[in-house]
Amino acid sequence: MTALVKDRNTPYQDGGILSVPVASGKKIFAGSLVAASVTGFATPGATATNLTALGRAEETIDNSGGGDGAASVLVRRGKAFKFANDADAVTQAELGKSVYIVDDQTVAKTNGASTRSVAGKCLGVEPDGVWVEIS
Repeated sequence: MTALVKDRNTPYQDGGILSVPVASGKKIFAGSLVAASVTGFATPGATATNLTALGRAEETIDNSGGGDGAASVLVRRGKAFKFANDADAVTQAELGKSVYIVDDQTVAKTNGASTRSVAGKCLGVEPDGVWVEIS
């Protein structure tokens, strides 16, 4: 492609809620932390080094019997979500720092000796969970 020499009507979409194809054999629950696998399909948050946090599932989708992309899940992003705090506890000292995915509802302070992917930035810690910004 060459640079523009006239106006262009560039399509756009709201990035707040995305429809993401779900990985083969996965069930994603509403309210869970959703990540993209290395192949780009939605998968529940889990301890793994190759995930990219996407946001929170807006619905339950069961693709346990389907192939990659046979179902899609709506994922909300660009917000802060409260997830459970792991035994490797996030504290006030982590405010503004990266926290890490343990599973589809839990985050931790550290990368677990390089076994966990980044969930997002800590925006607050309360007795019942950690506010995580996923953008």
